[in-house]
Amino acid sequence: MKPARGTVVLVSLDPTVGHEQRGARPCVVVTAPEINEDQRFPMIGVVPVTGTPGEGALYPPLRPGTSGLMKPSCALVDQIRSVDKRRVLRVFGQVSPSELQTIDEGLQLFLGLDSLIDRSFSEPS
Repeated sequence: MKPARGTVVLVSLDPTVGHEQRGARPCVVVTAPEINEDQRFPMIGVVPVTGTPGEGALYPPLRPGTSGLMKPSCALVDQIRSVDKRRVLRVFGQVSPSELQTIDEGLQLFLGLDSLIDRSFSEPS
C-alpha cells in the first residue's frame, strides 16, 4: 500500500478511546510521499473525515467528487493519527490541491508549526 499524499482512503480506526473517531471511515493521507512509498515505514498519517459540518481552521471542508466522498464533508485535523498501512480497507480518490492546502494549514496550527516555519525562514544562518 503506497497511497499518495491527499488520497482519501477507508481506514478501520478501531479500537478507540474517548472522543476519538471510531469505526471504518474515510481519512485523508497526510504523510510525505517518501514515507508512504518506503516499505521500511509501515505507518501512515491520516486525518479522519466526517459528514458533520465543523467550523474553523481545524475542520476544513471537503467536496464530493474526485475525492470519492459521497457528500460534503470536513477533515478532522484535530484527530490526526498514525495508522498501520494494513488498516487501509479501500482507496476512494484524491482531494483537490486547494483542499489539501487547507488541511496543511490546519495541521500547522494544530501542531504549532507556524512559528517554527516562520522562524526558519527569517533567522540568519
